[in-house]
Amino acid sequence: MPGPVTLDRREGPYGEVVLRRRDRDYEIIANGTFLMDTSDGRSERLLIDAALEALSPDGRSRPSVLIGGLGVGFSLAHAAADPRWGRIAVAEREEAIIDWHRQGPLAAISGQALADPRTVILHTDLVGYLRTTPDTYDALCLDIDNGPDWTVTEDNESLYSAEGLAACAARLNPGGILAVWSAQPSADFEESLRNAGFNGVRTEEVPVARGVPDVVHLAVRPSPSPA
Repeated sequence: MPGPVTLDRREGPYGEVVLRRRDRDYEIIANGTFLMDTSDGRSERLLIDAALEALSPDGRSRPSVLIGGLGVGFSLAHAAADPRWGRIAVAEREEAIIDWHRQGPLAAISGQALADPRTVILHTDLVGYLRTTPDTYDALCLDIDNGPDWTVTEDNESLYSAEGLAACAARLNPGGILAVWSAQPSADFEESLRNAGFNGVRTEEVPVARGVPDVVHLAVRPSPSPA
């Protein structure tokens, strides 16, 4: 099988990002670390579905979602395909990745979603945005690393700290859902979520062909107790 073909390579404020094609699939590489490709997408779709399912019992209408990381576009496309979602915001810090979706090969995945009036692309660093924006959401679906224990850049490590999880909680409406994608389960992260005051902490798995499963960590921001 022929090796990957580099379609674009950019140097940005966070290092190098590369878009490659391998046979029929596309891959995104950041600073030499494989992030994701278009070969599957089940776990990215689970990230969205699990958050919506967790919100369903309280009956809120057209919940809003912030997707952390545009990636290859599977999470955005899946959210936009579901009319139950309201506002769909995506925080992506790499201008190159946004360009690949708006004008490049990844438009085949995300084109309809980007044209959806519910969709807003925020060209911003997710970690900084969570700490500074006044906006709140019903769900945060975060997929900016290979998991809490395997971050793409050192700056991202703070997202999974007590301070970072407090910022996530502050951006969630009461009863809102935090969903975090990971390439492997993390019992330590589950404990961090509980220590940060989240309820209903659980992990859903997506089996892969080889090795440990991909997972989505889920947690609920508690609603205030009645006076």
